[in-house]
Amino acid sequence: MEGELADGERVKLMRLRHSGTASRWGFALYYASSDRYEESLLPTGTFAGTPEDALDCACQLHLAGPEP
Repeated sequence: MEGELADGERVKLMRLRHSGTASRWGFALYYASSDRYEESLLPTGTFAGTPEDALDCACQLHLAGPEP
């Protein structure tokens, strides 16, 4: 999955992996520093969750600005 920034630039965010059910998916975050995807934990501490959980996690990591 990719995100699109305000200037139109597209950035890689993550990749989903089907785990056998529609509500539980594994995911891998994209790391630009190594140009690869790595299996990652969700904030819940699990390796699988909903696609929404995975997207929220990836967007917070890649697209959120620094805390004020």
